[in-house]
Amino acid sequence: MYRVSPFVRHFAFALLSGIGLATLWVNLAAGSYYDAIEWRLLSLSLPGWLSSTPFVVTPLSLVADGLMALFLFFVGKELWEALILERGALSGKRAVLPLAAMIGGWIGAVVAWLVIGALVETALEATPGVGWAVPIGSDVVLGYLIGRRVFGPGHPALHLLLLLTIGNDIAGLVALGLVDPAADLRILWLGLTALAVAAVWWGFARHARAELTERDHRRAFQLWPYMLAGAVSWLGVVLAGLPGALGLLPLIPVIPHADRAFGLFAEAEEFLHDPLNRLAHLLVKPIAVVLFLFGLTRGGIDLLALAPTTVTVLGAMWLGKPLGLLIAAAVVGIWGYAMPAGVRFRDLVLVALISGIGFTVPVLALDTALPGGGMAEAARAGCALSMAMGLLVILIARLRQKA
Repeated sequence: MYRVSPFVRHFAFALLSGIGLATLWVNLAAGSYYDAIEWRLLSLSLPGWLSSTPFVVTPLSLVADGLMALFLFFVGKELWEALILERGALSGKRAVLPLAAMIGGWIGAVVAWLVIGALVETALEATPGVGWAVPIGSDVVLGYLIGRRVFGPGHPALHLLLLLTIGNDIAGLVALGLVDPAADLRILWLGLTALAVAAVWWGFARHARAELTERDHRRAFQLWPYMLAGAVSWLGVVLAGLPGALGLLPLIPVIPHADRAFGLFAEAEEFLHDPLNRLAHLLVKPIAVVLFLFGLTRGGIDLLALAPTTVTVLGAMWLGKPLGLLIAAAVVGIWGYAMPAGVRFRDLVLVALISGIGFTVPVLALDTALPGGGMAEAARAGCALSMAMGLLVILIARLRQKA
C-alpha cells in the first residue's frame, strides 16, 4: 500500500499552531485580536453590475476567500484523481460505499443539527434550521493526523478517511454557497469561470494528447496558462456570490494529469511531472503558511463562549455524522457493495468517529451560515472541542490493541 506524503502532517501542525496562537491572543487581548483580523486593507465601491456591496478586503476575508482557494484546489485535485484515473479510489464500483457513507454522514449531521438545535437552542437571533450547513464539512489535515496515529501510515482505512474528509469539505463549502442568506448570487458570472476553463483547454490542455508533437506537449505542459485561468476562474466564482475558496476547483478537470492514481496524497506523486502534479508540488510550502494564517485569523477560541449552540455543533459532529455514515455504509454493504480491501467494519467505526472532527470548513461557514456574535462564537468553540474526538479515538484504538 502506498505511503501518504509527510507534508500532510506539516499542514496539521501549521493549522494547530495558528489556532493556538489565536486562542491565546483572543483570551488575553480580545480587542486587539479582532481589530487585527478585521483591519481594512482595501475598500472599494464597485459598480452595481459587478456587486451590490462594497469590496472590502481584511486579513479575515483575504485568507478565507482568497488563500484558502489554494488549499481547496490541492485537496480537490486528489478527489478528482480518485474519481477519474485508473486505480482511483472512487473509480467504478469502488465508489459506491465511500460515496454512500459520505452522503449518509451529511444527512446525519444535518438531521442532528436540526433536532438538537430545536431542543436546546436559546439564542435570540436563531431561527429554525439556521446554520445547518456548518456540520457538513470535516477536517482533512487534522483527521489525517489522528488517522495516521490510529491506523499507521499505509493502512487502507487511512486512505478511506482522507477520501471522506475531502468530500465532506468540498460539499460543505458548496452547501454554504447555495444556502447563504446574505449571498448576492449572480450566477451568470460563472460564465467568466466557464470561459477561462474553455480557453485554457482549447489553447493549451488539449495539446497534451499522446499522438501530438513534442512542441504541442511543451505548450500543454506550461504552468502559467493554468495559473492565469485560475485567477479568472476565482474572480468569476467570487462575482457570482459563491465562496471564493471554491474558485479554483472548476479548473482541475482540464489540467493535464497522470494516467493513473497512486493514492490520496501519495508520496510517489512527488516524482510526477504532469502540470496538475507540478502545480500541487509548488503549493506544498505555501499551503502550510495558508493553514497557519487560517488558524490565526479563524481559530481564536473564546474560552467563555460555551453556549447551547456549542452542544448543537458537537451533537451534529459527534453523533449525527458518524451514525449517518455507518448506517449508509451498512445499507450498501447489505446490497453487496464491499468495503475497500483491508478495511474492516471496526476500522470504519473509527473512521466515522474521526470524520466528526470539524474545524477548517465548519469554521469557514460560521460567519455566513450563522448570525454573528455569541451564537457564532459558541459554534466556533464547538468546532474546537470537536477535536477532542481525536483523543477518544486514539484511546479506543489502544484499548482495542490490548484486547
